[in-house]
Amino acid sequence: MDHRYRQTEAPDLFLGAYVNDSLDRPQLIGYVCSTLSPSESLTHASMSTHVPGSSSVCLHAVTVLPAYRREGIGSALLEEYMKRLALSKAYERILLITHQELVPFYQGVGFEYVGPSPVQHGSQPWFEMRKALWSQDNAVPSNDVQLPSFPSGILEALRKASEGTSHGRTLQEIPGGILDVSVASGDGVLTNKYDLLCPRGCRSVILKSGVGRWVERSSVEIDAPGHPVDPSLTPLPKPPATVHWWLVTPSAMEFHNIGFSRPVPAAGQPSAQRIRLLICADCDLGPLGWNEEGGNEFWLACSRVRYAVP
Repeated sequence: MDHRYRQTEAPDLFLGAYVNDSLDRPQLIGYVCSTLSPSESLTHASMSTHVPGSSSVCLHAVTVLPAYRREGIGSALLEEYMKRLALSKAYERILLITHQELVPFYQGVGFEYVGPSPVQHGSQPWFEMRKALWSQDNAVPSNDVQLPSFPSGILEALRKASEGTSHGRTLQEIPGGILDVSVASGDGVLTNKYDLLCPRGCRSVILKSGVGRWVERSSVEIDAPGHPVDPSLTPLPKPPATVHWWLVTPSAMEFHNIGFSRPVPAAGQPSAQRIRLLICADCDLGPLGWNEEGGNEFWLACSRVRYAVP
């Protein structure tokens, strides 16, 4: 089970660190990924399957590109990852196995040494470690993560936007509407001219400029029937009315920072079809859009994001 499978099956358990390349496009330089299991200990079975809704987070990888190692990025990634899991209050523990030389690294970010693991893979023995999340005393405080100093641009996907970052403007606040927030690419396709931000104003960057493709297509019922829509979200018309969308492909890795709901039935669609709702990864506001379960197209409602207009 490689990291792309884990990201596809459990995208809300994937966290990446990015730097901008020479064309100012985000480049993934490190990531943490996990799956879920009902087991309270790591076994071959719990490592090889993903069971949605389970209470144990099985940590599979903390990976940083060689050129960026020994700068504290791995520990900062893991600390931010643990903070988000603790604040979600959806999980009870994080489990991992590691070789003996890395035990001090994980102890340094708060993991408890459990002992030798029965898992056998390769010639070296494995050791199990865990981090409790259910106790408020054990949760990572939101203001206690101290990120080290890195070269400009690193960890953009880890930290919340700084105090100086604009809240952005809603589409309704922009005189020219969609025409003012889109720009034609070389092949004539309209893409988002500005970074897309959380509509609540938490400053979280959802999608970097130039990544989403503008599409006008029929509306989709993504709001739960009978439940009030958050005032930060513009109501969407009922199908078959059309809506402006930002289409993101081919994977969730194109997003700068995004969260997903568990798969839910798609209203007005065949009963077998399920969708995942897109939400702000920092404040959980949503739905901002949707993605068909197992699909490679991600649809953000143009009216449900803010635009980082200068």
